[in-house]
Amino acid sequence: MSIELKHVSYTYSPGTSYEIHALKDINLNIPDGEFIGMIGHTGSGKSTLIQHFNALIQPVSGTILYNGEDIWGEKYNRKELRSQVGLVFQYPEHQLFESDVLSDVCFGPMNQGLTREEAEAEAKKALRQVGFKEENYKKSPFELSGGQKKRVAIAGVLAMNPKILILDEPTAGLDPRGRDDILDQIAELHKVRGITIVLVSHSMEDIAKYVERLIVMNHGEVAFDNTPREVFSHYQELESMGLAAPQITYIMHALREHGLPVDISATTVEEARATILDALRESHSPLLKKEGGMGK
Repeated sequence: MSIELKHVSYTYSPGTSYEIHALKDINLNIPDGEFIGMIGHTGSGKSTLIQHFNALIQPVSGTILYNGEDIWGEKYNRKELRSQVGLVFQYPEHQLFESDVLSDVCFGPMNQGLTREEAEAEAKKALRQVGFKEENYKKSPFELSGGQKKRVAIAGVLAMNPKILILDEPTAGLDPRGRDDILDQIAELHKVRGITIVLVSHSMEDIAKYVERLIVMNHGEVAFDNTPREVFSHYQELESMGLAAPQITYIMHALREHGLPVDISATTVEEARATILDALRESHSPLLKKEGGMGK
């Protein structure tokens, strides 16, 4: 289920002294099944952009197509679109409102026309998929921890069985373990359900580890759109935008500058380990000549 943006622009408060050109002539194609990352400094336009994907915001100019249909066409069913293209906001409190967790997650599928029994089945499946414990189903969403609230917010969207899942900073405010848990669950959802994932994040390490395509927003425009390896190879340009590459990128460049022939495009710990070991072997390091050394 693809989304295509053609020459999309958006302006806040047009014609006033507060006018801001948030998006400028955006052209993008989001095909089926991709795991896409999106980064950009505050005010770069990324949050505005993702709200165009399911018609929460109407562009000032340009066209947005979902499966070839103009989502702002006169007779287009935007309510159905929002069940197909699910958006999880950065702050889960913006999406939680029912008296207990199960009822909250049931709201979406019941709004799609399912019975309470059918909705509960979808809700429980979604809650299991995000790793939420059954013993907490009857708790108020507002009694939960930050990580639990995020899981419930994601489950509330998943219960509607969307084809595309957009997550705006899903790990903001979580500790490292909670962040890894959430992202591992999202990666598993992508693998099991085969749905398209769009992950907005400030964490370059998370982006490098999970996504296969990376879109960089800067001043309302798409600055880069490529694989993480390719995008992070432009780390100096990213720095000029107020961004950075993963720490591994800087380590690889430092090792190369000191004469070790490592692959400077490595962006994850696993890739770095492999290329460092290969480089040490090529340089005939004594560390690898001994039995039981680093190569073991």
